[in-house]
Amino acid sequence: MEKKEKSLSELSCGEIGIVSDITADLGMRRRFMDIGCIVGSGIQKLGAGPFGDPSAYLICGAVIAIRKKDAASIRVVASESQNG
Repeated sequence: MEKKEKSLSELSCGEIGIVSDITADLGMRRRFMDIGCIVGSGIQKLGAGPFGDPSAYLICGAVIAIRKKDAASIRVVASESQNG
């Protein structure tokens, strides 16, 4: 299966992505770094809110809610799915 780069907001529930780039402004990049979202880290999408925003992600053992517009600034390489 070919691995494809996409934004974090495009991951499906259960899908894991490896961070390849963060295009957010400096302040938001710093917030992402503070929660462990750095290039090379793995992030799994756990689910989305009732209206699709925000979504819950597993990052460094913690569940973090990230708004869709902020997740769109994180590029990931889709890795694998926990759900198969």
